[in-house]
Amino acid sequence: MGVVTNNNDKFQACIDACLKCVQACYECFNACLNEPDLNARKNCVSTLVECAMMCEMSVSMMSMNGQFSKEHCELCAKICDKCAEECAMFKDDHCQKCADICRMCAEECRKMATM
Repeated sequence: MGVVTNNNDKFQACIDACLKCVQACYECFNACLNEPDLNARKNCVSTLVECAMMCEMSVSMMSMNGQFSKEHCELCAKICDKCAEECAMFKDDHCQKCADICRMCAEECRKMATM
């Protein structure tokens, strides 16, 4: 399943989940910027960016089989959980979908961290 090797196949489900979460967070971020209650979403918007950046880094760490990949994914799971919590406070479709994807990513990161 790897792109050039199969060394990281055991991480592929987590890599895929993190990539999906990155996309969801950036899409939700962009959609939130256009919501009329943007001021009420300040914490959510900043958490979306932090979550996306953490997931990007997790993909990098797992792809190179970095020595701190498991610890990184543990922290990534916490940030994804927080992002899901923030997004779930808003009832629009993009936030609800993003919250679901963040929860799924957190679950995959927790699984990866226990490998």
